[in-house]
Amino acid sequence: MGVEVVTFGCRLNAYESEVILREAEGAGLDDAIVINTCAVTNEAVAQARQMIRKLRREKPNARIVVTGCAAQTEPANFSAMPEVDRVLGNDDKMRPDAWRETRRALDVAGTEKFAVSDIMAVTDMAPHLVPGFQSGLPRAFVQVQNGCDHRCTFCIIPYGRGNSRSVAMGVVVDQVRSLVEAGHAEIVLTGVDLTSYGTDLPGAPKLGFLTKQILRHVPDLKRLRISSIDSVEVDRDLLDAIAGDERLMPHLHLSLQAGDDIVLKRMKRRHSRRDAIEFCEQVRRLRPDTAFGADIIAGFPTETEEMFARSCALVDECDLTFLHVFPYSPRPGTPAAKMPQVDGRTIKDRAKRLRAAGDVALHRRLDAETGSVRQVLIESATQGRTEHFIPVAVSGAAPGEVRALKMTGHDGARLLC
Repeated sequence: MGVEVVTFGCRLNAYESEVILREAEGAGLDDAIVINTCAVTNEAVAQARQMIRKLRREKPNARIVVTGCAAQTEPANFSAMPEVDRVLGNDDKMRPDAWRETRRALDVAGTEKFAVSDIMAVTDMAPHLVPGFQSGLPRAFVQVQNGCDHRCTFCIIPYGRGNSRSVAMGVVVDQVRSLVEAGHAEIVLTGVDLTSYGTDLPGAPKLGFLTKQILRHVPDLKRLRISSIDSVEVDRDLLDAIAGDERLMPHLHLSLQAGDDIVLKRMKRRHSRRDAIEFCEQVRRLRPDTAFGADIIAGFPTETEEMFARSCALVDECDLTFLHVFPYSPRPGTPAAKMPQVDGRTIKDRAKRLRAAGDVALHRRLDAETGSVRQVLIESATQGRTEHFIPVAVSGAAPGEVRALKMTGHDGARLLC
């Protein structure tokens, strides 16, 4: 059977799963399934546990290894599952020696079930060059940063990822070049707190400077995309790149979380409602067709109906196209878990209403795209993506091509051409 990796969560996890597959196979692991977990919500952890049980029923002879953020924050809980053979920490999963030790441990009865080191003790970041992606997609991810130095009151991720650390610029440029040479048409820069990139490197270069270096030194790169960012940390160089280089895609996903200033303060966010609106306005002055996505939490502790209404209104005021809605989920050990909680039914209702607002916003953007000509990256035989990350129904094109296509309409979810 070899090694199979099941991935939950963010784009960074998708990238790391490629490293996991390479290292696990290189260590000689066989007949193994690795679950790369997410800890961002209780539901994400529950989904991982459900998958583990399902895989054990379907493949009773496979050896199941659990890793990722949830394995780091809840090692004892996963280790207690009879279906699990090994639990590996979030930093450990990226190290070849940890996979060699895992192979040995799985072969010896009675070996300690989990190997989870102190993530807060990790101070550097070894680069992991991935020559290509098993998915076969023309889009590839490059990890440039990991961890987070901020402590938002709702977030468990710093305890699963550790403090912020960055990959040296030269290494990032080399990996982008390698992936382009391997045939990937679009590169996505990923990280936990992407806009904190470089604070730990000599000279403290910022994300914008890194972006400019990539665009300058990899001229054959067709498309560069930035994953989720914190708008308050965006630097002048990144704004210049957005305005001045068409290879940097006009699509930004913002970590907004809420649209009410009191909620933002209780979340310990570093931006205000006005900051978010002004950032979107600033970017659109530089590049008018930019599409924005955003993370927004529904039902944060103490959130009143009036506070929630301001989050809903932010969808229109920032003209958001893609909404990633999180029903608030108390994470053990976080300050928000100790705050007065919103009733569960209210949280579900607010999340439903927020998603509905997102559907209206997406529909509005799809309507506006009709008649336009977009550069579409062909992902598969049936789907591509515009520069703005809008899905397009396609046919008769080879994956990896970037084609100029005229949009004739939409089906409510994808553009038609």
